[in-house]
Amino acid sequence: MVALSGGKKRKFGILSGPLAKTVSALIMAAILASCGGSDKGYSYTISGTVSGLVGSGLVLQNNAGDDLTVSVNGTFSFSTAVRNGGTYSVTIKTMPGSLPQTCIVVNSNGTVNNSPVGNVLVNCLAVPPRFAIDPSGQFAYVANYKSDNISVYKIETTGALTPGTTVAAGTKPNSITIHPSNPGKFAYAANYNSNTISVYKIETTGALTPGTTVAAGMNPYSVTIIPSTATLSGQFAYAANYTDNTISVYAVDQTTGALTAGAAVAAGTNPNSVTIDPSGQFAYAANTSSSNISVYTIHQITGALTAGTAVATGVNPGTVTIIPSTASTVTLRGKFAYVTNTGSNTISVYTINQTTGGLTAGTAVATGANPGSVTVDPLGKFAYTANYVSNTISVYTIDQTTGALTAGTAVATGVNPSSVTVDPSGKFAYTANYGSNTISVYTINQTTGALTAGTAVAAGTNPYAVTIDPTGMFAYALNAGSNNISAYKIETTGALTAVPTP
Repeated sequence: MVALSGGKKRKFGILSGPLAKTVSALIMAAILASCGGSDKGYSYTISGTVSGLVGSGLVLQNNAGDDLTVSVNGTFSFSTAVRNGGTYSVTIKTMPGSLPQTCIVVNSNGTVNNSPVGNVLVNCLAVPPRFAIDPSGQFAYVANYKSDNISVYKIETTGALTPGTTVAAGTKPNSITIHPSNPGKFAYAANYNSNTISVYKIETTGALTPGTTVAAGMNPYSVTIIPSTATLSGQFAYAANYTDNTISVYAVDQTTGALTAGAAVAAGTNPNSVTIDPSGQFAYAANTSSSNISVYTIHQITGALTAGTAVATGVNPGTVTIIPSTASTVTLRGKFAYVTNTGSNTISVYTINQTTGGLTAGTAVATGANPGSVTVDPLGKFAYTANYVSNTISVYTIDQTTGALTAGTAVATGVNPSSVTVDPSGKFAYTANYGSNTISVYTINQTTGALTAGTAVAAGTNPYAVTIDPTGMFAYALNAGSNNISAYKIETTGALTAVPTP
């Protein structure tokens, strides 16, 4: 704003009375219009922040035009300003394509009111598991989002993958989930665009035989099955329906794998996943856009969900992680939960009420920029998260009484690490570096949880997740850019040695 001093009016001293006032008003209006003011003719920028984006291909629009391609997390601004008093509507024209990902716009529309708009949020979800190994470690499966099918592999004794017969899925299978039986009896794919769950029986050869597809809600993001540690192991399944804000509930036929729908329940806005505690008594849904966690008790006969009190998170929460049943401190098992907040660069910490499943918030801790999900080591002593933008892994020790996180020294990764995977022994950690096409290797200090870097290894183009087989002998990286899988043998030192890939 340009200020006018009292002396300015002496320049118009030859004018007086009503004429002088009129001229002054016109000059003032012109100045206000040129510098913002409250004049309806002034235009303001529309901007915001992107978080959680992996890869490239995201295109935003404002008012159905002014295309803006976004390839990095952080702030963005449209090139065309909007006139004061005008409306704006930010939408997604194209979802990320290099690694298919779902994003949502928060605070997307409104009216410009005498100032720039800067609170638009574009939250991109973490990609769910699209590579899964059955509990016996004999077979592996990949959900192919772009080609609408499931790839099948036999894991050889060398760790090499031998392709089997690919089977059809629905439209845009977003994840693949294996039944917790050992060996795995059934597989399920959440079909994001066709709003269904594909059902398969796993044959003794690892081949998939399609069963009857069942309806889900709108845009199911992933399927979660009650874990093997629970009394109800494998008996019920749940799907987070991203767009209609519900959780679908199914009974699992233990002979055929068929799903029978129960009563769906409401969640928050844009649920991205369901996490079940090790006892199978409680379920939690992380809600991307309402920035909270929905809490449910699981009926121990019917599998039905009864809603409890939702709790707040930070911005853009990811999947909820719970202390595993393998934790060395028995009283710690299933007692604490953690969720990364990609939009606010924090981890929220909660204590789980062992009777009701209710969550009590503890003290959140800072991460690096754009953290992925929380990974807890098998003994429940340490926690890690990969920070996609700052190219680091945040390291924490877990208080064995309170569950609180105490930050250790972050370590460097390659470019754009997407997640951390810890081997079953808890001795080694790995992260896929999407931007530098490598896998970082670390040894875990068993006392402090500190990570010591080993020698990184090459992967394919744009690796985004590392999966380790149940024996801890082999590791696999799914490469989004080269559409293949990198396979490695895990040496006794934790080092990775490449083995033949498909």
